[in-house]
Amino acid sequence: MRKTQISRIIQRSAVQLAGCFTLAVAILSHAGISNGQTAPQKPTPQKPSGDDPDPATSKRLLLPRQVELINAAMEATWKDAEIRPSPVEDELKWCRRVYLDILGRIPSYEELSAFANDRSPDKRYLLVNRLLNDENYTADYAQNWSTVWTNILIGRNGGMEERSLTNREGMQKYLRDSFAENKPYNTMVRELVTATGTTRPGTENFNGAANFLAMKVNEEDGVQATAAVSRIFLGLQVQCTQCHNHPFNQWKQQKFWEFNAFFRQSRALRRFASGTRDIDHIELINEDFAGQGRNPSKAEIYFQLRNGMTKVAYPVFIDGTAIDKSGYVKEVNRRDELGNLMMESDYLDKAIVNRMWAYFLGYGFTKPIDDLGPHNPVSNPELFEQLAKDFRDKSYDLKQLIVWITMSKPYQLSSRSIKENESDDPTLGELPKFSHFYTRQMSAEQLYQSLTVATQAGRRGNLDEQQRRRDDWMRQFIVAFGTDEGDETTTFNGSIPQSLMMFNGDLIKDAISIEPGSWLQKLSQYKSSPQEKVQFLFIAGLGRKAKPEELTIATQLMDARKRDVGGMLQDLWWAILNSNEFIFIH
Repeated sequence: MRKTQISRIIQRSAVQLAGCFTLAVAILSHAGISNGQTAPQKPTPQKPSGDDPDPATSKRLLLPRQVELINAAMEATWKDAEIRPSPVEDELKWCRRVYLDILGRIPSYEELSAFANDRSPDKRYLLVNRLLNDENYTADYAQNWSTVWTNILIGRNGGMEERSLTNREGMQKYLRDSFAENKPYNTMVRELVTATGTTRPGTENFNGAANFLAMKVNEEDGVQATAAVSRIFLGLQVQCTQCHNHPFNQWKQQKFWEFNAFFRQSRALRRFASGTRDIDHIELINEDFAGQGRNPSKAEIYFQLRNGMTKVAYPVFIDGTAIDKSGYVKEVNRRDELGNLMMESDYLDKAIVNRMWAYFLGYGFTKPIDDLGPHNPVSNPELFEQLAKDFRDKSYDLKQLIVWITMSKPYQLSSRSIKENESDDPTLGELPKFSHFYTRQMSAEQLYQSLTVATQAGRRGNLDEQQRRRDDWMRQFIVAFGTDEGDETTTFNGSIPQSLMMFNGDLIKDAISIEPGSWLQKLSQYKSSPQEKVQFLFIAGLGRKAKPEELTIATQLMDARKRDVGGMLQDLWWAILNSNEFIFIH
């Protein structure tokens, strides 16, 4: 066959793969890829030893009370809406889902096989707890959530801009350490809001938490800090009230500047290398604030209403609690006081529960997730309130919250809607009812990590070298996919530059290489049939066996490649990695 014929076969395989969203119940076991090893064989579940009870008949583990709370609320919602939930998702497809959400990557072949062979009736609960608490997964867990929160706190471009006051490495280090030790969420928030110190690791007085506000307190008299803290940690959209009262919610211009007053004692300073004009590091400090009236004992700020009238503002929290007006840090540290007040606010609890619910289930209790208040309708308001209260009662343990959500029925459901719940479509503007799992695209970071797991590409060298390759790939991704408004895309959305990167980028070229020593070259040398090699690719990439029509495509590719197994595997692997089924979380 000619190259154009081969291209048509590959293209058709990619199109067919794009529509595949079903995992088989059983998968082939993994014997490893190395010289002299046998082909993958179908896994045989291990019988329990004579001293152990049969797990199929052993007593079930008790799920946390909050799981039943969620399930009961969802059942009531479905009944009221006269809809029926989709079936529970296939185990291996769910396994892929939970790895992506908790660790930020797909499971490896070995991990899928281990889950397939687990005969415990509580295998899903055991897996979630293993991903959260087993020390073998601590690094992956901390890396994933540090990435998620770095993007939330400083953006994907944070620390990469010219002359930025933010050090991305410092931000990531603080978050990695925090998630690795499972630091309580409220402790993290307080540290981020009140931080002082230098932003770069290795400098004296280093405090990675300072990177959150280092750039923001210097922007427009702390306006950026005001908007970010209220939106991210309290779920309140206040940025548009800088100049006028909000037309829909309770936020008024006065409240914006009262909240802004908490940041007026803070400043990020450029520290220069001794005897040079080169910036050595950035330091976030607290300093006395004299106020715009030059009276430090009151330290007032002024703002102008739309009618031209000038008004005065002092630090007052969103619930109306005022603190001492003094601008002297020794008398009152305004950011410390803000941190204390935030710890008592139930908005803190609601904002994080809403954010985490949306992260795992695709939509929050409100839309958008960071716009709480009586103006914005809430789906399942009683459940929302109770989960927020329980999260506070459980000492702000994020891992507990993850267990509640991932073990709940909405998270267990198939992404395939049925006739009885087709109306549950939040994209049409309706409040989500969570009667099926809402399909969503991987983030750029999840896509990269999944490609490296599926192909072993990008895993050469030590951890520092691997991190540099990842950062280089992400940097290209951000440059290619910035929007006209100057913000950043957060998912692989199929734009032309993204598609070209996936079709022909260096990572994909590395992934499909059949050079000596490569992953595919080793697979092609397996002492197994071409069909078994094809099955291995589907399991490694998609977590399921190939369908009959996909095996037919593989046979056609073999014929087109004149029985060249390596070439056939290369073509098929390219199609798998570029399919919707690989790129989506479903």
